[in-house]
Amino acid sequence: MTAPRTALADLADLTTADRRPTPQPRPRRVPRIVILGGGYVGFYTALRLRKRLGRREVAIAIVDPRSYMTYQPFLPEAAAGSLEPRHVVVSHRQALDGVDVLNGRVTQVRHAQRTVRIAPEVGPEYEIAYDHLVVALGSVARTLPIPGLAEQGIGFKTVEEAIALRNHALARLDAAASTWDADARRRLLTFTFVGAGFAGVEALAEVEDMVRAAVADGRYEGVSAEDLRFVMIEGSTRILPELGEEMGGYALEQLRARGIEVHLATFLSSCVDGHVVTSTGVELDSATIVWTAGVKANPVLAATDLPLDDAGRVRALPTLQVVTADGEVVDGAWTAGDCAAVPDLTNPGALCSPSAQHAVRQARHLGDNLARHLRAAAPTPYRHKHVGTVASLGLGKGVAQVYGVKVRGRLAWFMHRTYHVAQMPTLNRKVRIVLDWTLALFFRRELVALGSLHEPRATFVEAATGPRVVRTAA
Repeated sequence: MTAPRTALADLADLTTADRRPTPQPRPRRVPRIVILGGGYVGFYTALRLRKRLGRREVAIAIVDPRSYMTYQPFLPEAAAGSLEPRHVVVSHRQALDGVDVLNGRVTQVRHAQRTVRIAPEVGPEYEIAYDHLVVALGSVARTLPIPGLAEQGIGFKTVEEAIALRNHALARLDAAASTWDADARRRLLTFTFVGAGFAGVEALAEVEDMVRAAVADGRYEGVSAEDLRFVMIEGSTRILPELGEEMGGYALEQLRARGIEVHLATFLSSCVDGHVVTSTGVELDSATIVWTAGVKANPVLAATDLPLDDAGRVRALPTLQVVTADGEVVDGAWTAGDCAAVPDLTNPGALCSPSAQHAVRQARHLGDNLARHLRAAAPTPYRHKHVGTVASLGLGKGVAQVYGVKVRGRLAWFMHRTYHVAQMPTLNRKVRIVLDWTLALFFRRELVALGSLHEPRATFVEAATGPRVVRTAA
C-alpha cells in the first residue's frame, strides 16, 4: 500500500525555479502628522488623533519648547498658592502615549516641501518631513513699545511666570517689612496690573487675596492692610467685556469695594524704573507691574509659507483646513486655536474668539476631521456657541453667565472651579487639584517667597568667586 504524499513531499518535487520565494509587497508607508505647539490645541489634537487612529495607521509627532501643556485658567490660583504649580501642567510624554515628543523651537516651515525646521535646546537645528501639518502655535503676549515695560513688566501666560509673580509679590512684603524708608515701602507695597480681561482680573483678584491674607496673619510686622495698594489699568471703558455690561459692572463694583483702584479708558504710557505714568495723568511708583493686556498670534508664523490674515493668523475654513485668500484649500495643512482665523458659524462674519473654550473644542474637532480625511471621508465644519463664561474674583468670590443665567458670589466661584477641573486633562491632575483644594480647607496656604528659584546658582557663584564688595563713600 502506497503511503499518502505529504505537503513536504510535494514541495520536494518542485523545480528550483518553482521554489523561488514569492515576491512580497513593500510595506505601506505610514503617513506622518507633525503638530506644531503643545498647548491646548496641540495637546488635545494629538490625544484625539491617537484615540481615533492606531500606530499602524499614522505616526504623530508634537513639537514644543516645553515638554508639558499648561492649563492657563488655573494660573491665577497657582500664583496665589491655592494650587501646586506642578498640578496645573500635564506632561506630554506621560499623557500622549504613542506620540513622539520633540522639544525645540520651530524656526521655519516650508509647506511646499513638507518640512519643518526645529532648533533644539542643545545641538544644531534640523529638519523633519511630514505628510500633514497641524499649526497650533498659539499666541504670545501682545506688548507695546512702552518705555520700561521690557525691564519692569511680568507676563502671565506660563506657569513659570505665575511662580515668578507669587515669589515676587511675597518678596516685596519681606522687603517692605525690613526697611524704614517710607518711600521705598510705599513702592514695594504697590501692585499694578495692566489689562482687565480674564487673565488680568483673575490674577489681580487672587494675588490681592494672597497678599492681604499674608498681612492679616501678622507675618509681616509693621505692614498693615492700609499700606497695600492695588491698581488696575484698562484701556477700554469696562472690565471682563465677555461677561456683558451688567456682570462686568458687578465685577468692577466688587473690585472697587475691596479697595482696588481701577482706571478705565486709561493706557500705560511709561514705567521706567517702576515709575508708572498713564495717559490720564495718573502717576505712581510700583515695584510690581503685571502685563496682561491681550495676546497676538505667534510671530513665528511669519517664517512660514502658509497664508496669513492681516493680524498674522493662519487663514482657515470652518473645517479647520488651511485656506488661501482666494478660498483654495492648502492640502495637508490644518490649524486651530489662537493662531488661527476660524470663521464663527454661530456669528456670521465674525471669527472665533481666542479662548480656551474654543481651543479645546476646535482641537478635538480637528483631530476627528483629520482622521476622517485619512480614511477618505469628508471633514465637517466646526460650530460651537458659547454656553457661558465663568470668572473667579478671588477665594470664594466669582461671577458667571451660563446659558443666559447670571450668577454671582460663592456659587459662581464654585461653578468656575467645577467647570475647569472637569476640563483639566487626565484623572491624575483632576484628583491632585481636588486634593489641593481639600487640604486648603484645613491648612493655610504656604506663603513663602522662594526667590532663589530664579537664580539657583547665585549662592554657589558667590561662594566660588567671593562676595561682592559694596564700597561706600567716606
